[in-house]
Amino acid sequence: MANPKKTPRPKAETPRGFRDYFGTEVTQRADMLAKIAGVYHRYGFDALESAGVEKVEALGKFLPDVDRPNEGVFAWQEDADSDKPGDWLALRYDLTAPLARVYAQHRNDLPTPYRRYAMGPVWRNEKPGPGRYRQFYQCDADTVGAASVAADAEICAMLADCLEEVGIERGDYIVRVNNRKVLNGVLEVAGLSGDDKEAERGIVLRAIDKLDRLGVDGVRALLGAGRKDESGDFTDGAGLDDASADVVMGFMQAKRDSGAETCARLRELVGESVIGLEGVEELETIADLLAAGGYAADRIEIDPSVVRGLGYYTGPVYEAELTFEIKDEKGRSRNFGSVAGGGRYDDLVKRFTGQEVPATGVSIGVDRLLAALDAKGRLDTSAQGPVVVTVMDKARMVDYLAMVAELRQAGIRAEVYLGNPKNFGNQLKYADKRSSPVAIIEGDTEKENGMVQIKDLILGAQIAENATLEEWRDRPSQYEVLRSNLVAKVREILELYQ
Repeated sequence: MANPKKTPRPKAETPRGFRDYFGTEVTQRADMLAKIAGVYHRYGFDALESAGVEKVEALGKFLPDVDRPNEGVFAWQEDADSDKPGDWLALRYDLTAPLARVYAQHRNDLPTPYRRYAMGPVWRNEKPGPGRYRQFYQCDADTVGAASVAADAEICAMLADCLEEVGIERGDYIVRVNNRKVLNGVLEVAGLSGDDKEAERGIVLRAIDKLDRLGVDGVRALLGAGRKDESGDFTDGAGLDDASADVVMGFMQAKRDSGAETCARLRELVGESVIGLEGVEELETIADLLAAGGYAADRIEIDPSVVRGLGYYTGPVYEAELTFEIKDEKGRSRNFGSVAGGGRYDDLVKRFTGQEVPATGVSIGVDRLLAALDAKGRLDTSAQGPVVVTVMDKARMVDYLAMVAELRQAGIRAEVYLGNPKNFGNQLKYADKRSSPVAIIEGDTEKENGMVQIKDLILGAQIAENATLEEWRDRPSQYEVLRSNLVAKVREILELYQ
């Protein structure tokens, strides 16, 4: 009789494009989310936590393939193998599409305008790369039901405040604002309006979005016949003639020293385009509102080169860029780049209601912001672990648990050692691995005398690394105190390192 085939052991590995987060990383993210949420709350936005899974039809045309959504999102069909397959479901790929569904579903119970913020993971079934994961956190704030561009100006101001709240200093960021209506006006002047020009418009939009990477010459080539990259691959262009390409390039290079001068140049470019002139007027209003609130051009500026990639933006668009330099994988200097973006999307809710509902919002990339703070050395990576109560006698575990309880009730993070207590040195090694600031020791002698030993592990490490024998004797890192003074002495030591 053949031996039964053994089930192979699963590989202990993270799926491609995903990663695990440990202690300090989770704490850092939670701290950042709390700070951003504080700003959102201060601006009057309410929290919303929507489902992580949506029906594919709710996500809509913005999926790469609606009929069979197997690209761009993680999707599956309920009861796919049955005679009556169910709905296609997908993990949310952003927090905006779920908001449109929530508002349409609950609009009769929600205030108008509805101001909400949401935070959480989103999932994208895209090719992963360095620093690019398939699961990441977003931090969104949106106003639904307000047609006034004052809502857009408020979002921009709030975005600037969020960046400073989490530790991005003024001068290290800029919030750039543009308007898709202005761009539509420019495309109209360039002869690219109409349904028959959709393909060419797409090429132009993608070309504009690559200005920082390709430069003026590269973008100009994509507006015309096309461009060959360094590898020899050729990308077809939009096929514009020189006059039309000049209009688009003029738009991209319309930024002037002041917002007023930039808007004046944009007026020239859009000519008599009604939609274009409407966009310029909206930009002028936004600039005035921000100036009245104290947000000068060193924090928020009008910049025509901002073209958000998503197709549902209908008006003002904005992007937060960090302006300081970092080193890439090859040691080359480059700007850190964008960490947040958003804009007005007046047509998104209409898919559900049949009626246009104005909306505007922003999404902050939390992981990108954490990476930026780390690159600037502004992220505290030395998280302090818990106070560790060592175990000298397993029969006296009740005494040790009583100490831990007292410390916790006093608001001090603490734990009792739960491993094998036979080797005391291993207990101190454990405390060191946990980055513990203090270890508590109570042997039989201390118990009889009503005393405890308190070991300052941070000072002990400093002395061991740098001090001479004489300095070590003058700076003891272990104290014997009355058992009744345990909490007070631990708190005194911890305050030295705060």
